[in-house]
Amino acid sequence: MNAGPVSPVRDDDPDRLYTITGGRSRAPENAFDLVTLIVAEREPTAGMQSEHARILRMCEAPTAVVEVAAELSLPVSVVKILLGDLLESGAVTARHPRFAPNKARLPDLDTLKQVLHGLQRL
Repeated sequence: MNAGPVSPVRDDDPDRLYTITGGRSRAPENAFDLVTLIVAEREPTAGMQSEHARILRMCEAPTAVVEVAAELSLPVSVVKILLGDLLESGAVTARHPRFAPNKARLPDLDTLKQVLHGLQRL
């Protein structure tokens, strides 16, 4: 017997979320937003909280906060608290695109206009 389409599982049980965050309800101020890239700086250690260990394994390559939340099936607010723990301990680094070096800035407006005109002529 088929019960119909399976929806993504999301564990929003308040007791579980309270336990995961140690009762905290706020992440460090302005430390992360949805597009902040998280990079693991070390491997998980024995006895580490399972969510922390999963984050470290997941972030061997730069991974956005929103992707971490989706993979863990946890609310972004909870993931930000977990990431704050890892950032404080030095287990991860956080890189936000707005803090990229000046070399990574967009080209000036004249260059963009020239590219647009070139594309329109194609």
